Amino acid sequence: MTPLLAPAPGVPVHVVVMGVSGCGKSTIARALHERLGWEFAEGDEYHPASNVEKMAAGRPLMDQDRWPWLRTLARWTQERDERGESTILSCSSLKRSYRDLLREGAPGTYFVHMHGDKGLLLERMETREHFMPPTLLESQLDTLEMLEPDERGVVVDIAHPVERAVRVVLAHLE
Repeated sequence: MTPLLAPAPGVPVHVVVMGVSGCGKSTIARALHERLGWEFAEGDEYHPASNVEKMAAGRPLMDQDRWPWLRTLARWTQERDERGESTILSCSSLKRSYRDLLREGAPGTYFVHMHGDKGLLLERMETREHFMPPTLLESQLDTLEMLEPDERGVVVDIAHPVERAVRVVLAHLE
């Protein structure tokens, strides 16, 4: 993965913590927010009610469900980029095309792909309260496209304790 070079003074940085459900996106994004103080958005909070209802009913989202949601997140990042503010966003960003759309909001967007063992993902999903049922994990894994070499980002093992994962991310951001 291409590391993020130290930005020029006044140039905002935008980090998207991505991956399938249960990978720890929100946990790592919040920990980065606490460490860096950058504005944080939980991508799930921007889903329209129809998307949440669909997932809660055990039906996977299709591209046509995701595009409006992703455009909203790209606008959120763009607004802050224009104000010179750095951000942290948790968003599944499962496909390259989704990440490309998010980059339209801020071309320098950097992706932190939380990735790991399917058994650990299922265990996490089964022990939390969330609208995404564990039965949808397989569809997310089928949709997932790993970061490509030309995408700015890093892959972080979900088995790492939170503090270690944060240290990995911060080392790559430097």
